[in-house]
Amino acid sequence: MPSYPQLLHTVLDTTRTRELAEFYRQLLGLRYRPGDEPGPDEQEPDWLVLTDQGGVRKLAFQLVDELRRTTWPSHEVPMQLHLDMTVPDVAELERQRARAEGLGAALLLDRSDDEEEPLYVFADLAGHPFCIFVG
Repeated sequence: MPSYPQLLHTVLDTTRTRELAEFYRQLLGLRYRPGDEPGPDEQEPDWLVLTDQGGVRKLAFQLVDELRRTTWPSHEVPMQLHLDMTVPDVAELERQRARAEGLGAALLLDRSDDEEEPLYVFADLAGHPFCIFVG
């Protein structure tokens, strides 16, 4: 039986690791990997990891000096990667839209009236697109 690499986590580049990690921690109900929690007088960390409640790695954040925001839907600066998240129904879609925007996400596309697949596309604090849709 062949063996395959196992996906550990998805890494997002950012110029502000703590801020972006905190955004996704709150949005997705994740927690910091032990040792990655915020500390007093913290310098900008170069690497942070978020896990689920069972300790399984979900997202990591890597410090970069510069990051050009995507211009999506225009293609001057392509998005290169985006995260998809699902909710069970339209009421929850609306609740999560309010939460995402309350955490600082910017709405890029409103397709909430699509009968087959209602969705929103947002940009996170670093400009990475992510979708929340009824799945």
